[in-house]
Amino acid sequence: MKILLSNDDGYDAPGIQALWNCMQTLNVHSELRLIAPDRNRSAASNSLTLMEPLRIKSHGESIYSVNGTPTDCVHLGINGALDFQPDMVLSGINAGANMGDDVLYSGTVAAATEGRFLGKPSIAVSLCGETHFETATHVISHLFKAYQTLPLDRTTILNINVPDIPIEALKGIRITRLGKRHCSERVVCTQDPRGKPIYWVGPAGEAEDAAEGTDFHAVEQGYASITPLKIDLTHYEMQALLNGCFDGCVT
Repeated sequence: MKILLSNDDGYDAPGIQALWNCMQTLNVHSELRLIAPDRNRSAASNSLTLMEPLRIKSHGESIYSVNGTPTDCVHLGINGALDFQPDMVLSGINAGANMGDDVLYSGTVAAATEGRFLGKPSIAVSLCGETHFETATHVISHLFKAYQTLPLDRTTILNINVPDIPIEALKGIRITRLGKRHCSERVVCTQDPRGKPIYWVGPAGEAEDAAEGTDFHAVEQGYASITPLKIDLTHYEMQALLNGCFDGCVT
């Protein structure tokens, strides 16, 4: 199996290094390539760099950085820049949760989404903190032991969130749906050294829908959460209502 690793925290972040070491020891692959941003690009979402050139820098055998977004990295990694055609994309391990509404902003999930767009089953992995990366690799190890029996296809994205607790405290794995956050906090306004105003995006909102069955609930209870995602954003229930509104209109 050929696996492309990426993330949004940067090629030298501890999470992707832990993932690289984990995949090296699993013996489930024939080849690995790591291609990730040259710096932290958290919350880059699905953006592609179109107005400036992208450059790839080698950091030793099979490890590369790109002066672009996570989506750029996966796009280059699959579409010929590395002379490598992976069987799947594995994104992470992110330092911080990607649950509920987070998936719309997350560069970690975006890297997996680009893999899916380009026809590869893809997995995004996040640790809900910055300490126990070994717990996330433990979950990944169990996932790949069962990989041959997983019903994954080219439309599949698995979004995994792991509580930031020691391995022995992890209660298990639950299959979940996305929860929902409250609106984010207000922007933070301050001043630069010259007295001019600058603004920071406020912190993410707390969980609003964290009912049983959601990713928020599973992680809060000490379980790793696996949420299968699809990309079709069509609001099917609204189609019939809109059709009724426009009946008889001239085409």
